Amino acid sequence: QVDAFYASIILFVGRVWDAITDPMVGFFISKTSWTRFGRLMPWIMFSTPFAIISYFLIWFVPDISTGQVMWYLVFYCAFQTLVTCFHVPYSALTMFISREQSERDSATAYRMTVEVLGTVLGTAIQGQIVGKVDTPCVGSPFFFGLTNSSVAMEELNMTHDTRGLTDTRNAYMIAAGVIGGLYILCALILVLGVKERRESCELQSDEPVSFFQGLKLVMNHGPYIKLIAGFLFTSLAFMLLEGNFALFCTYTLGFRNDFQNILLAIMLSATLTIPFWQWFLTRFGKKRAVYVGISVSVP
Repeated sequence: QVDAFYASIILFVGRVWDAITDPMVGFFISKTSWTRFGRLMPWIMFSTPFAIISYFLIWFVPDISTGQVMWYLVFYCAFQTLVTCFHVPYSALTMFISREQSERDSATAYRMTVEVLGTVLGTAIQGQIVGKVDTPCVGSPFFFGLTNSSVAMEELNMTHDTRGLTDTRNAYMIAAGVIGGLYILCALILVLGVKERRESCELQSDEPVSFFQGLKLVMNHGPYIKLIAGFLFTSLAFMLLEGNFALFCTYTLGFRNDFQNILLAIMLSATLTIPFWQWFLTRFGKKRAVYVGISVSVP
């Protein structure tokens, strides 16, 4: 068990590290030579097994008295890096499967639908597996003033706590193994089912651009900066809402054992609305879809 302070530090450092690795991985991908599998597919193929291993080790509890914080910090940052090596080329792949904007928008809608379905499936699997484990909590005896009864009850509580903690660890590891298997299956479907098209010669740059030169070009592009700023504050708002919502359901409403079912219902509702938003942005444009979507989510 890790103290809540150290757990927050691990999550914060992992998020910061993820923000650092995103542009770095994108830069390295742009410098990757074309192979018979494409430019993006090798990153997806070779990052998948290591991402699964690091994800499993996040849920593995090492039998060490000291160094657990460093263990989780290292493997959480490693997992974030490997997921970045998967997700950056996976997201950019939309630009390399077609040259038609309408086809790219349609592919993006299908991709987002499958992503949400995958999130729903992962949430359901881990929530149901871990939710089956119920750590027993034994109350105080009626005659708590008796010394022998107090000692016996304390030993009984320690036995129940140890057994329940072990069952919880095993449940999380089983869930991690199942999700890792789904990770492999989805990666195989992606690699075998999607063909990456080589970019045309007119889109290729004759002069190589360094990382900082490319960063300067991006940061000087006004529309992109406005888009990123809007995405930053919108994402921050939703992340704060997600964290507070989990605490609100668990400790205020008392839905600790049913939180996975609530989260599953939310993800299913998001999945069902994706076709509607795809139709909306096709009919009224992307800007109006963003304005309406954010306005509706505020209340």
